[in-house]
Amino acid sequence: MRQSKLFTKTRKEAPSDEVSKNAELLIRAGFIHKEMTGVYSYLPLGLRVLNKIASVIREEMEKVGGQEVLMSSMQPKENWEKTGRWNSMDDLYKVGDSSGREVALGPTHEEIVVPILKNYVSSHKDFPLYIFQIQNKFRMELRAKSGILRGREFMMKDMYSFHTNAEDFERFYEIMKDAYKNIFQRVGIGHLTYMTFASGGRFSKYSHEFQTISSSGEDTIYIDETSGIAVNKEVYNDEVLNQLGLNKEKLKEQKAIEVGNIFDLKTKYSKPFDLDFTDESGNKHTALMGCYGIGLGRLMGTIVETLSDDKGIIWPESVAPFAVHLLLLGEDEATLALAEKVYKSLIDNNIEVLFNDRKEISAGEKFADADLLGIPHRAVVSLRSLKEGGIELKKRAEEKGKIISLEDLLKMLASR
Repeated sequence: MRQSKLFTKTRKEAPSDEVSKNAELLIRAGFIHKEMTGVYSYLPLGLRVLNKIASVIREEMEKVGGQEVLMSSMQPKENWEKTGRWNSMDDLYKVGDSSGREVALGPTHEEIVVPILKNYVSSHKDFPLYIFQIQNKFRMELRAKSGILRGREFMMKDMYSFHTNAEDFERFYEIMKDAYKNIFQRVGIGHLTYMTFASGGRFSKYSHEFQTISSSGEDTIYIDETSGIAVNKEVYNDEVLNQLGLNKEKLKEQKAIEVGNIFDLKTKYSKPFDLDFTDESGNKHTALMGCYGIGLGRLMGTIVETLSDDKGIIWPESVAPFAVHLLLLGEDEATLALAEKVYKSLIDNNIEVLFNDRKEISAGEKFADADLLGIPHRAVVSLRSLKEGGIELKKRAEEKGKIISLEDLLKMLASR
């Protein structure tokens, strides 16, 4: 993509009412646009990142046997009344039309996925099943002050698993722990993310959160770095620590952002809708359920919060909007010709490139833009690089670059 054709522009200041680093940097860089508190639009660069994150998540969900669907955002009131959540869920958006009919704007999809499955499954032979989607959710969030970490409209991956017995659920639950670890590793924050024991409410002893260390986090966790597990402050007591075999003296207190969670739902949502199956003897039983969530915008915001510096964002290669940011410095014929050649060669080799070909922008502004946008590799074509034999290549997090040939640039980027 030519940056001269990109309708978004960088800006020096973020809106004065933004207090979070993720929103400040993403707005300044032109990745997102704030519509109102807790609601953001994703612009071309931001959508590219969001789609990369979705691809990583989708691949890991498909590896464990997940079947992707897209369920309705508008949900029948009757379904929510069946589960008791129409009146008990404080952050549920309720929408009425001119006929007086009310529906819920989906904050989650247990009330939809279970009735769907009731139409298609009835035998133990139909199980287990793993259904997931990537879709916008709506929650009447009163604390929407953390940019895209906590929004009122947000994109989420939610998976629901269905089982005939507890042993099968527990087997899959362990598989999902590993799948989540793979996701966070692939998007660049695995080294900062810990599986964290949290309260399981009245359904199970524990649920599991995945928490990423960040000074901007809303949660407090206690980490055992030897085992790589952590405990949320809400379940931090001697009894829990003894059950988990953790030594309080060795635990490290940290602020963290919750980037994912997994729950044992048992029959809480399958029972109200009579999601039953018959066993080998023809006896009826209620299906067991688990749910597994990851907020894509929250994950994107967490990457920005944890992997940025005072100059801007530092995207991991796996989710960066482009692999390389090509900068043209100078207007002489030879420099222009080489820059165009490099741009064409990158495209021909299926390497994603943003080409800052804007002639009215100074070199200093182009360098500042490159640091703010955070694309992993910066390739500069200038009269100096031309005289020294090629292109100046620098990684975003490195201080100094090096001059390499176009051939070596293509080899290096193609082997990533």
